[in-house]
Amino acid sequence: MEIQYNMLKCIVLFSFFYLIVGEVGAQQDPHYTQYMYNTMTVNPGYAGTGGDFTVTGLYRTQWVGIDGAPKTMTLGVESQLGERVGIGVNVLQDELGPSNEVYFDGNFSYTIPVGYETNLSFGLKGGVRFLDVDFTKASAQQQNDPNLVNIDSKLLPTFGGGLYLHHNTKWYVGLSVPNILNTEHYDELEQAVVSERLHFFLIGGLIFNLNDDLKFKPAFMAKAVTGAPLAIDLSANFLLKEKLTLGLAYRWSTSVSALAGFQISPELFIGYAYDYARSPLNEFTSGSHEIMLRFNILQPGKIKSPRFF
Repeated sequence: MEIQYNMLKCIVLFSFFYLIVGEVGAQQDPHYTQYMYNTMTVNPGYAGTGGDFTVTGLYRTQWVGIDGAPKTMTLGVESQLGERVGIGVNVLQDELGPSNEVYFDGNFSYTIPVGYETNLSFGLKGGVRFLDVDFTKASAQQQNDPNLVNIDSKLLPTFGGGLYLHHNTKWYVGLSVPNILNTEHYDELEQAVVSERLHFFLIGGLIFNLNDDLKFKPAFMAKAVTGAPLAIDLSANFLLKEKLTLGLAYRWSTSVSALAGFQISPELFIGYAYDYARSPLNEFTSGSHEIMLRFNILQPGKIKSPRFF
């Protein structure tokens, strides 16, 4: 009954979010297939909520075979301080066409109990972004456009926030805006430097214990960007004997994905995802690849199952 009630809450919140945002498609911020293991990059309220000192690294190469396609690397470090405070640091490099962006963000969360084994975390994110755009690496049309001027390590501030509501072991839902500041960004559809648009993220997931050896987690992430269609990612993962993770994911109208992961030790987890494009890009690319490593240092004397969110 409790799981059904919490699932209903997630559906209602998702529907409310969709009605507010409406039809809002270019990629401005990086996206990930393994978003369920990389939550702090989109929601600062997640920082430190796992209770361990955690280091997560991820590399994604998108649309292999297409010149100038996105390549993204992230490194996140997070930890809990005391009972209610979490902190984290993200470093991200995103290459797209002639642009190269490097982010340095600090994350802070404060958690309050709101029910039995249920907590609400308030998060803030702040940092800087370095934007480089070299149009000599762009298309011939861009290189000949006198209105396009190179940008050399332009310093831009970032500031955002998020809410993260979570049960200790069964479910989570979060709403966030990673950056509310109106700065500049390279847009691959317009092939120019344009104003940064607000990105709204809604995430959620449930964990079902099917038996002693098998857990099932459906999850979703919705991203709304002003002036672009709503983007929705759906995933379903199975965790076998707290060691092997297998799953499938679907990015609305654009790709389907296969996911796999293995808990090498209580501290180390490795994950891989492959995306198959369902758009016209499929004629030009063999797909997208993503690999992730996560390292946890457990608190002394603490016995814990591997993190599934």
